[in-house]
Amino acid sequence: MRRIRLGMTTAIAAVALTAGCAASSTTAQAPASPATTPSTTAATPSRTALASDSPSSVRTPATGQNIPDSYDAARNAKADIQAALTEAAKDHREVLIDFGANWCPDCRVLDVMFHSPQVEPLLKKDYIVVAVDVGQFNHNLDLASHYVNLRTSGIPALVVLKSNGVLRTTTNDGSFANARSMNPGQVRAFLTHWAPTGHQ
Repeated sequence: MRRIRLGMTTAIAAVALTAGCAASSTTAQAPASPATTPSTTAATPSRTALASDSPSSVRTPATGQNIPDSYDAARNAKADIQAALTEAAKDHREVLIDFGANWCPDCRVLDVMFHSPQVEPLLKKDYIVVAVDVGQFNHNLDLASHYVNLRTSGIPALVVLKSNGVLRTTTNDGSFANARSMNPGQVRAFLTHWAPTGHQ
């Protein structure tokens, strides 16, 4: 009987993980259209990626600043965001905060797209990316609530800030929560729309 329960528990956990990382939505949505105005309410993030648990250095600023390149629960996310804002001001770039978790398949898929030939050059040119770990929706939630509503956004949840800290947009609509159904062109369209003025 104990083996049956263990097997059922494992099967249920596997189904839950493959269903996505959305907190409240299971349907795929395209990213907000470029005509969409910035959202100021918070959302629940959801993100799946095909990459390993250690995303590559595209998330690291060009200057080599010690900003996280993967979701790391041990990091001081608030300090990382502040460092990214300082770096972005020097380089005339925006800050892209990526709320997610290494266990999330959609977060890992988005990371793969961040490293694709269609997206990576744009990220490096226009953004400082900061990965903020939300654990099992139990870590950095106070910080996340300043920018995004993880209950509606799922993970991954993206936030674009001007280098002065002003919020430009969030994905409170859950547009990246099912990243597995997206393609690099959709990610590029979102990033192109929110790139710093004069960079598009």
